[in-house]
Amino acid sequence: MDSSAVNVNVTVDDFDTVLVYDDQAQWTTPDPSSGDFNGNDPQYLRGTYHLTDRVGAAVGLNFTGPALYIYGHKGPRFGSYRIELDSATIESSARADAASDGSVLLYGSSNLTYGNHQLRLTNLGEGFLLDYIQYTFQAAPAGATIRNETYQEDNSAFSFTGEWGHNTSPAFSGGGTTYTNEDRATATLKFKGSAIYVLGDIKNDHRGYGIKLDGDAEQFLNGTSGCGGDFGLTCEQQVPILKFLGSNLDDSEHTITITNYAGVNNSFFDLDSVVVAVPSTYGPRQLADSGSPFVLPSGTPTSGTTTDGTPRSTSSSGSNVSNQNSAALLALNPLVLFCFLLLPLLHRKL
Repeated sequence: MDSSAVNVNVTVDDFDTVLVYDDQAQWTTPDPSSGDFNGNDPQYLRGTYHLTDRVGAAVGLNFTGPALYIYGHKGPRFGSYRIELDSATIESSARADAASDGSVLLYGSSNLTYGNHQLRLTNLGEGFLLDYIQYTFQAAPAGATIRNETYQEDNSAFSFTGEWGHNTSPAFSGGGTTYTNEDRATATLKFKGSAIYVLGDIKNDHRGYGIKLDGDAEQFLNGTSGCGGDFGLTCEQQVPILKFLGSNLDDSEHTITITNYAGVNNSFFDLDSVVVAVPSTYGPRQLADSGSPFVLPSGTPTSGTTTDGTPRSTSSSGSNVSNQNSAALLALNPLVLFCFLLLPLLHRKL
């Protein structure tokens, strides 16, 4: 990791749709739309979590960057879990004599190669609670500054196909969102920046959507709310969630297209805003192509470290998957915030 560069931490909440759960029905979550939901519960980021007692329940994340941190709970009700990170497998345990008071670091590594990584997290024991995941990417080279451009859903820079409506709520960034349940309706934005974040709300009447960035292959994600359950008007999280993140972009003009795949249920997609990081100087990284996700300063592969301090790594096949506690992160540069309504989703390392 280049500690002199503009390194940004991305916080992925357990409800964010960049996380891919094998089966939402195997996990228990709070319902953010219920009357007794407390989004300010200090035990959990945004008041939500994913809890399971099903052996084999799994969640995945694809990300690009040199550092990864996983946060959840420890206590007597929890057991072992497995982390598959590219070709490496790390096993650890969340079991402890006393329950943790809030989320703690379950796994962390700051010596990953700068490349595309595939994370898969699997429950192996009595129980597992995931609160959020953080990872790091480089937004600009050393000496650069960054400004953020926020495109609200009603910005004229967007071009739309199909029929889109409009919702209002104080929970939304800027107070509103635009939505569609038309099959293959699209929202397109042309922009310049080194990173782009797509934000929106989710509900159980949301399903598949695609993101195409420039000439890359379209990425397919599922907008179903974290509560799982049947298709319907339930389990809405209005606080903007992360629906896509693209980084390591050069100084040319880029195009992002979001497509709703409504299917037979006429499912919805909601767009709240898009945030673009615009650096004063661009410096996209050459992504590593290595069999091991880990590197030492000398370039020698090594393993990640679990929270008991014991390195454990074995070879396995890679997995195809899709702000608080920042003190656990390495100290790098002064603070740079990418601020959204109610919650900063990502920030410069402290």
